[in-house]
Amino acid sequence: MLKQTEKRPVVLAIGGHDPIGGAGIQADIEAIGSNGCHAATVVTCLTVQDTCNVRKLIPTPVEILLEQARAVLSDCLVSAIKIGLLGNAEAAQAVADLIGDHPRIPVVFDPVLAAGGGSDLANDRLLQVIRSDLLPRCHLLTPNTHEAFRLSGQNQDFDPDRCAQTLLESGARAILLTGTHDTRDAHQVIHRLYRGGEPLWLSRWPRLEGEYHGSGCTLASAIAAALGHGCSLTDATQHGLAFTWSSLEAGFPVGHCQKIPERYLKRSQPGHSQA
Repeated sequence: MLKQTEKRPVVLAIGGHDPIGGAGIQADIEAIGSNGCHAATVVTCLTVQDTCNVRKLIPTPVEILLEQARAVLSDCLVSAIKIGLLGNAEAAQAVADLIGDHPRIPVVFDPVLAAGGGSDLANDRLLQVIRSDLLPRCHLLTPNTHEAFRLSGQNQDFDPDRCAQTLLESGARAILLTGTHDTRDAHQVIHRLYRGGEPLWLSRWPRLEGEYHGSGCTLASAIAAALGHGCSLTDATQHGLAFTWSSLEAGFPVGHCQKIPERYLKRSQPGHSQA
């Protein structure tokens, strides 16, 4: 019999382990917990990385990955799923099939295709499985502009809006195109939420200085937590962006390169107002 943790929705985070603690599963746990949910986790791969770059990736055998996920899904009433680093095409296909068996659970996918330091984390075969099998089963995709270009098969000269429309046409239900990598505006970052048949939704934030390790994980996990609380997609997106911006503003260094987001600041939970 499924059990719901009292007053604390369960969010299943599927992603890689980062030993530095800034991104991946640890970032998911922190962001999900700080937003009033319990994080259950499935580790897709181990990594050798620091705040500068990913040096090595060791995928989890697919059968172990699926055993982890099925153990959680059979025991807990999962309210949302967040997907991050997959590592290879076999993992992507397994995760696509898995979430296809649970179509009522909202899925947020942060397509981690490259490390912050530049290491490529996705080959052509993985990209193809993501496009054909995973995107149509996700409720929200949260790419930055570089990831949107790669997933849509377009080059950097292609219009980001058209990239998002291409991804919608490929089956994704909604796209949150994050604007941090779009540096045409030196003072603000504009995030764009695209939903088929609905007006474009924009959210503007002051641009912060420096670079951060785990910002995408933080955002997608915070949105998944808000969806787990029953928020609408727009409200969950706005909450996730606010949570992430304040986490980055309070970010701190632990190594030589990117800062780590501070995900433990006290904030209001999704769907609740601050007293």
